[in-house]
Amino acid sequence: MELVGEFVRVETDPDHPAVAVVRIDRPKALNALNGQVTGEIAVAATRVAADASVRAVLLYGGERAFVAGADIKEMAELTHAQMLEYSRALQNALTSVARIPKPVVAAISGYALGGGCELALCADFRVAGEKARLGQPEIQLGVIPGAGGTQRLPRLVGPARAKEMIFSGRHVRAEEALRIGLVDEVVPDAEVYSAGMAMAARYTDGPAVALAAAKEAVDRGLETDLDTGLEIERLQFSGLFATEDQKTGMRSFIEQGPGKATFQGR
Repeated sequence: MELVGEFVRVETDPDHPAVAVVRIDRPKALNALNGQVTGEIAVAATRVAADASVRAVLLYGGERAFVAGADIKEMAELTHAQMLEYSRALQNALTSVARIPKPVVAAISGYALGGGCELALCADFRVAGEKARLGQPEIQLGVIPGAGGTQRLPRLVGPARAKEMIFSGRHVRAEEALRIGLVDEVVPDAEVYSAGMAMAARYTDGPAVALAAAKEAVDRGLETDLDTGLEIERLQFSGLFATEDQKTGMRSFIEQGPGKATFQGR
């Protein structure tokens, strides 16, 4: 275990040492995102992104809640000028999670609301417990999502569903979240961590540089037009022919058939 700060730490599961677990642990506040937690998440994201021994990442908030939302008490009396800086730090922290160049899985127990839902949206995949609740309830406070909800949510579930969730502020149950594509798997609550770990671990033996390239191509391509996205893909694809894993993978395919290569991540 590596302590990042008071409320966030990076852990290693002994059964899956190549998966870094970014553990949010502010139990008295159901892991609500205040300025300190946000800063610690940014530090953790930077560390796991730079650590070559980390091949995948699991975001986990414990059994009671993933992240129940932002810390409303902290932000309620902020001025417009103060919120400009506060929201920039919050967005930057969550974007640092989205930009981790490795597969990232969010394991969601309990509530993932507001900033918690926005943090989950920064993962590549989401596993939820049967009793999990996700949503963007900011409209009930007289505001809108401010850490990516209006942008990442419609890219994931489509604009109409995203608007309905954001306009109503309602909580979405796990089974509906699965149906609309907000989460990728629903499991019994007691199995959230193990299911999330299993999902993350399936990528740890893959070609790390190619996985990073695939993530970059998909994510950056969604931010632009088709022609630009295709050019991003072409350059990423071509660049992989400078890697050892490309040589290993193609040689193995020719000599042994598909799916037998052992990659070194370089």
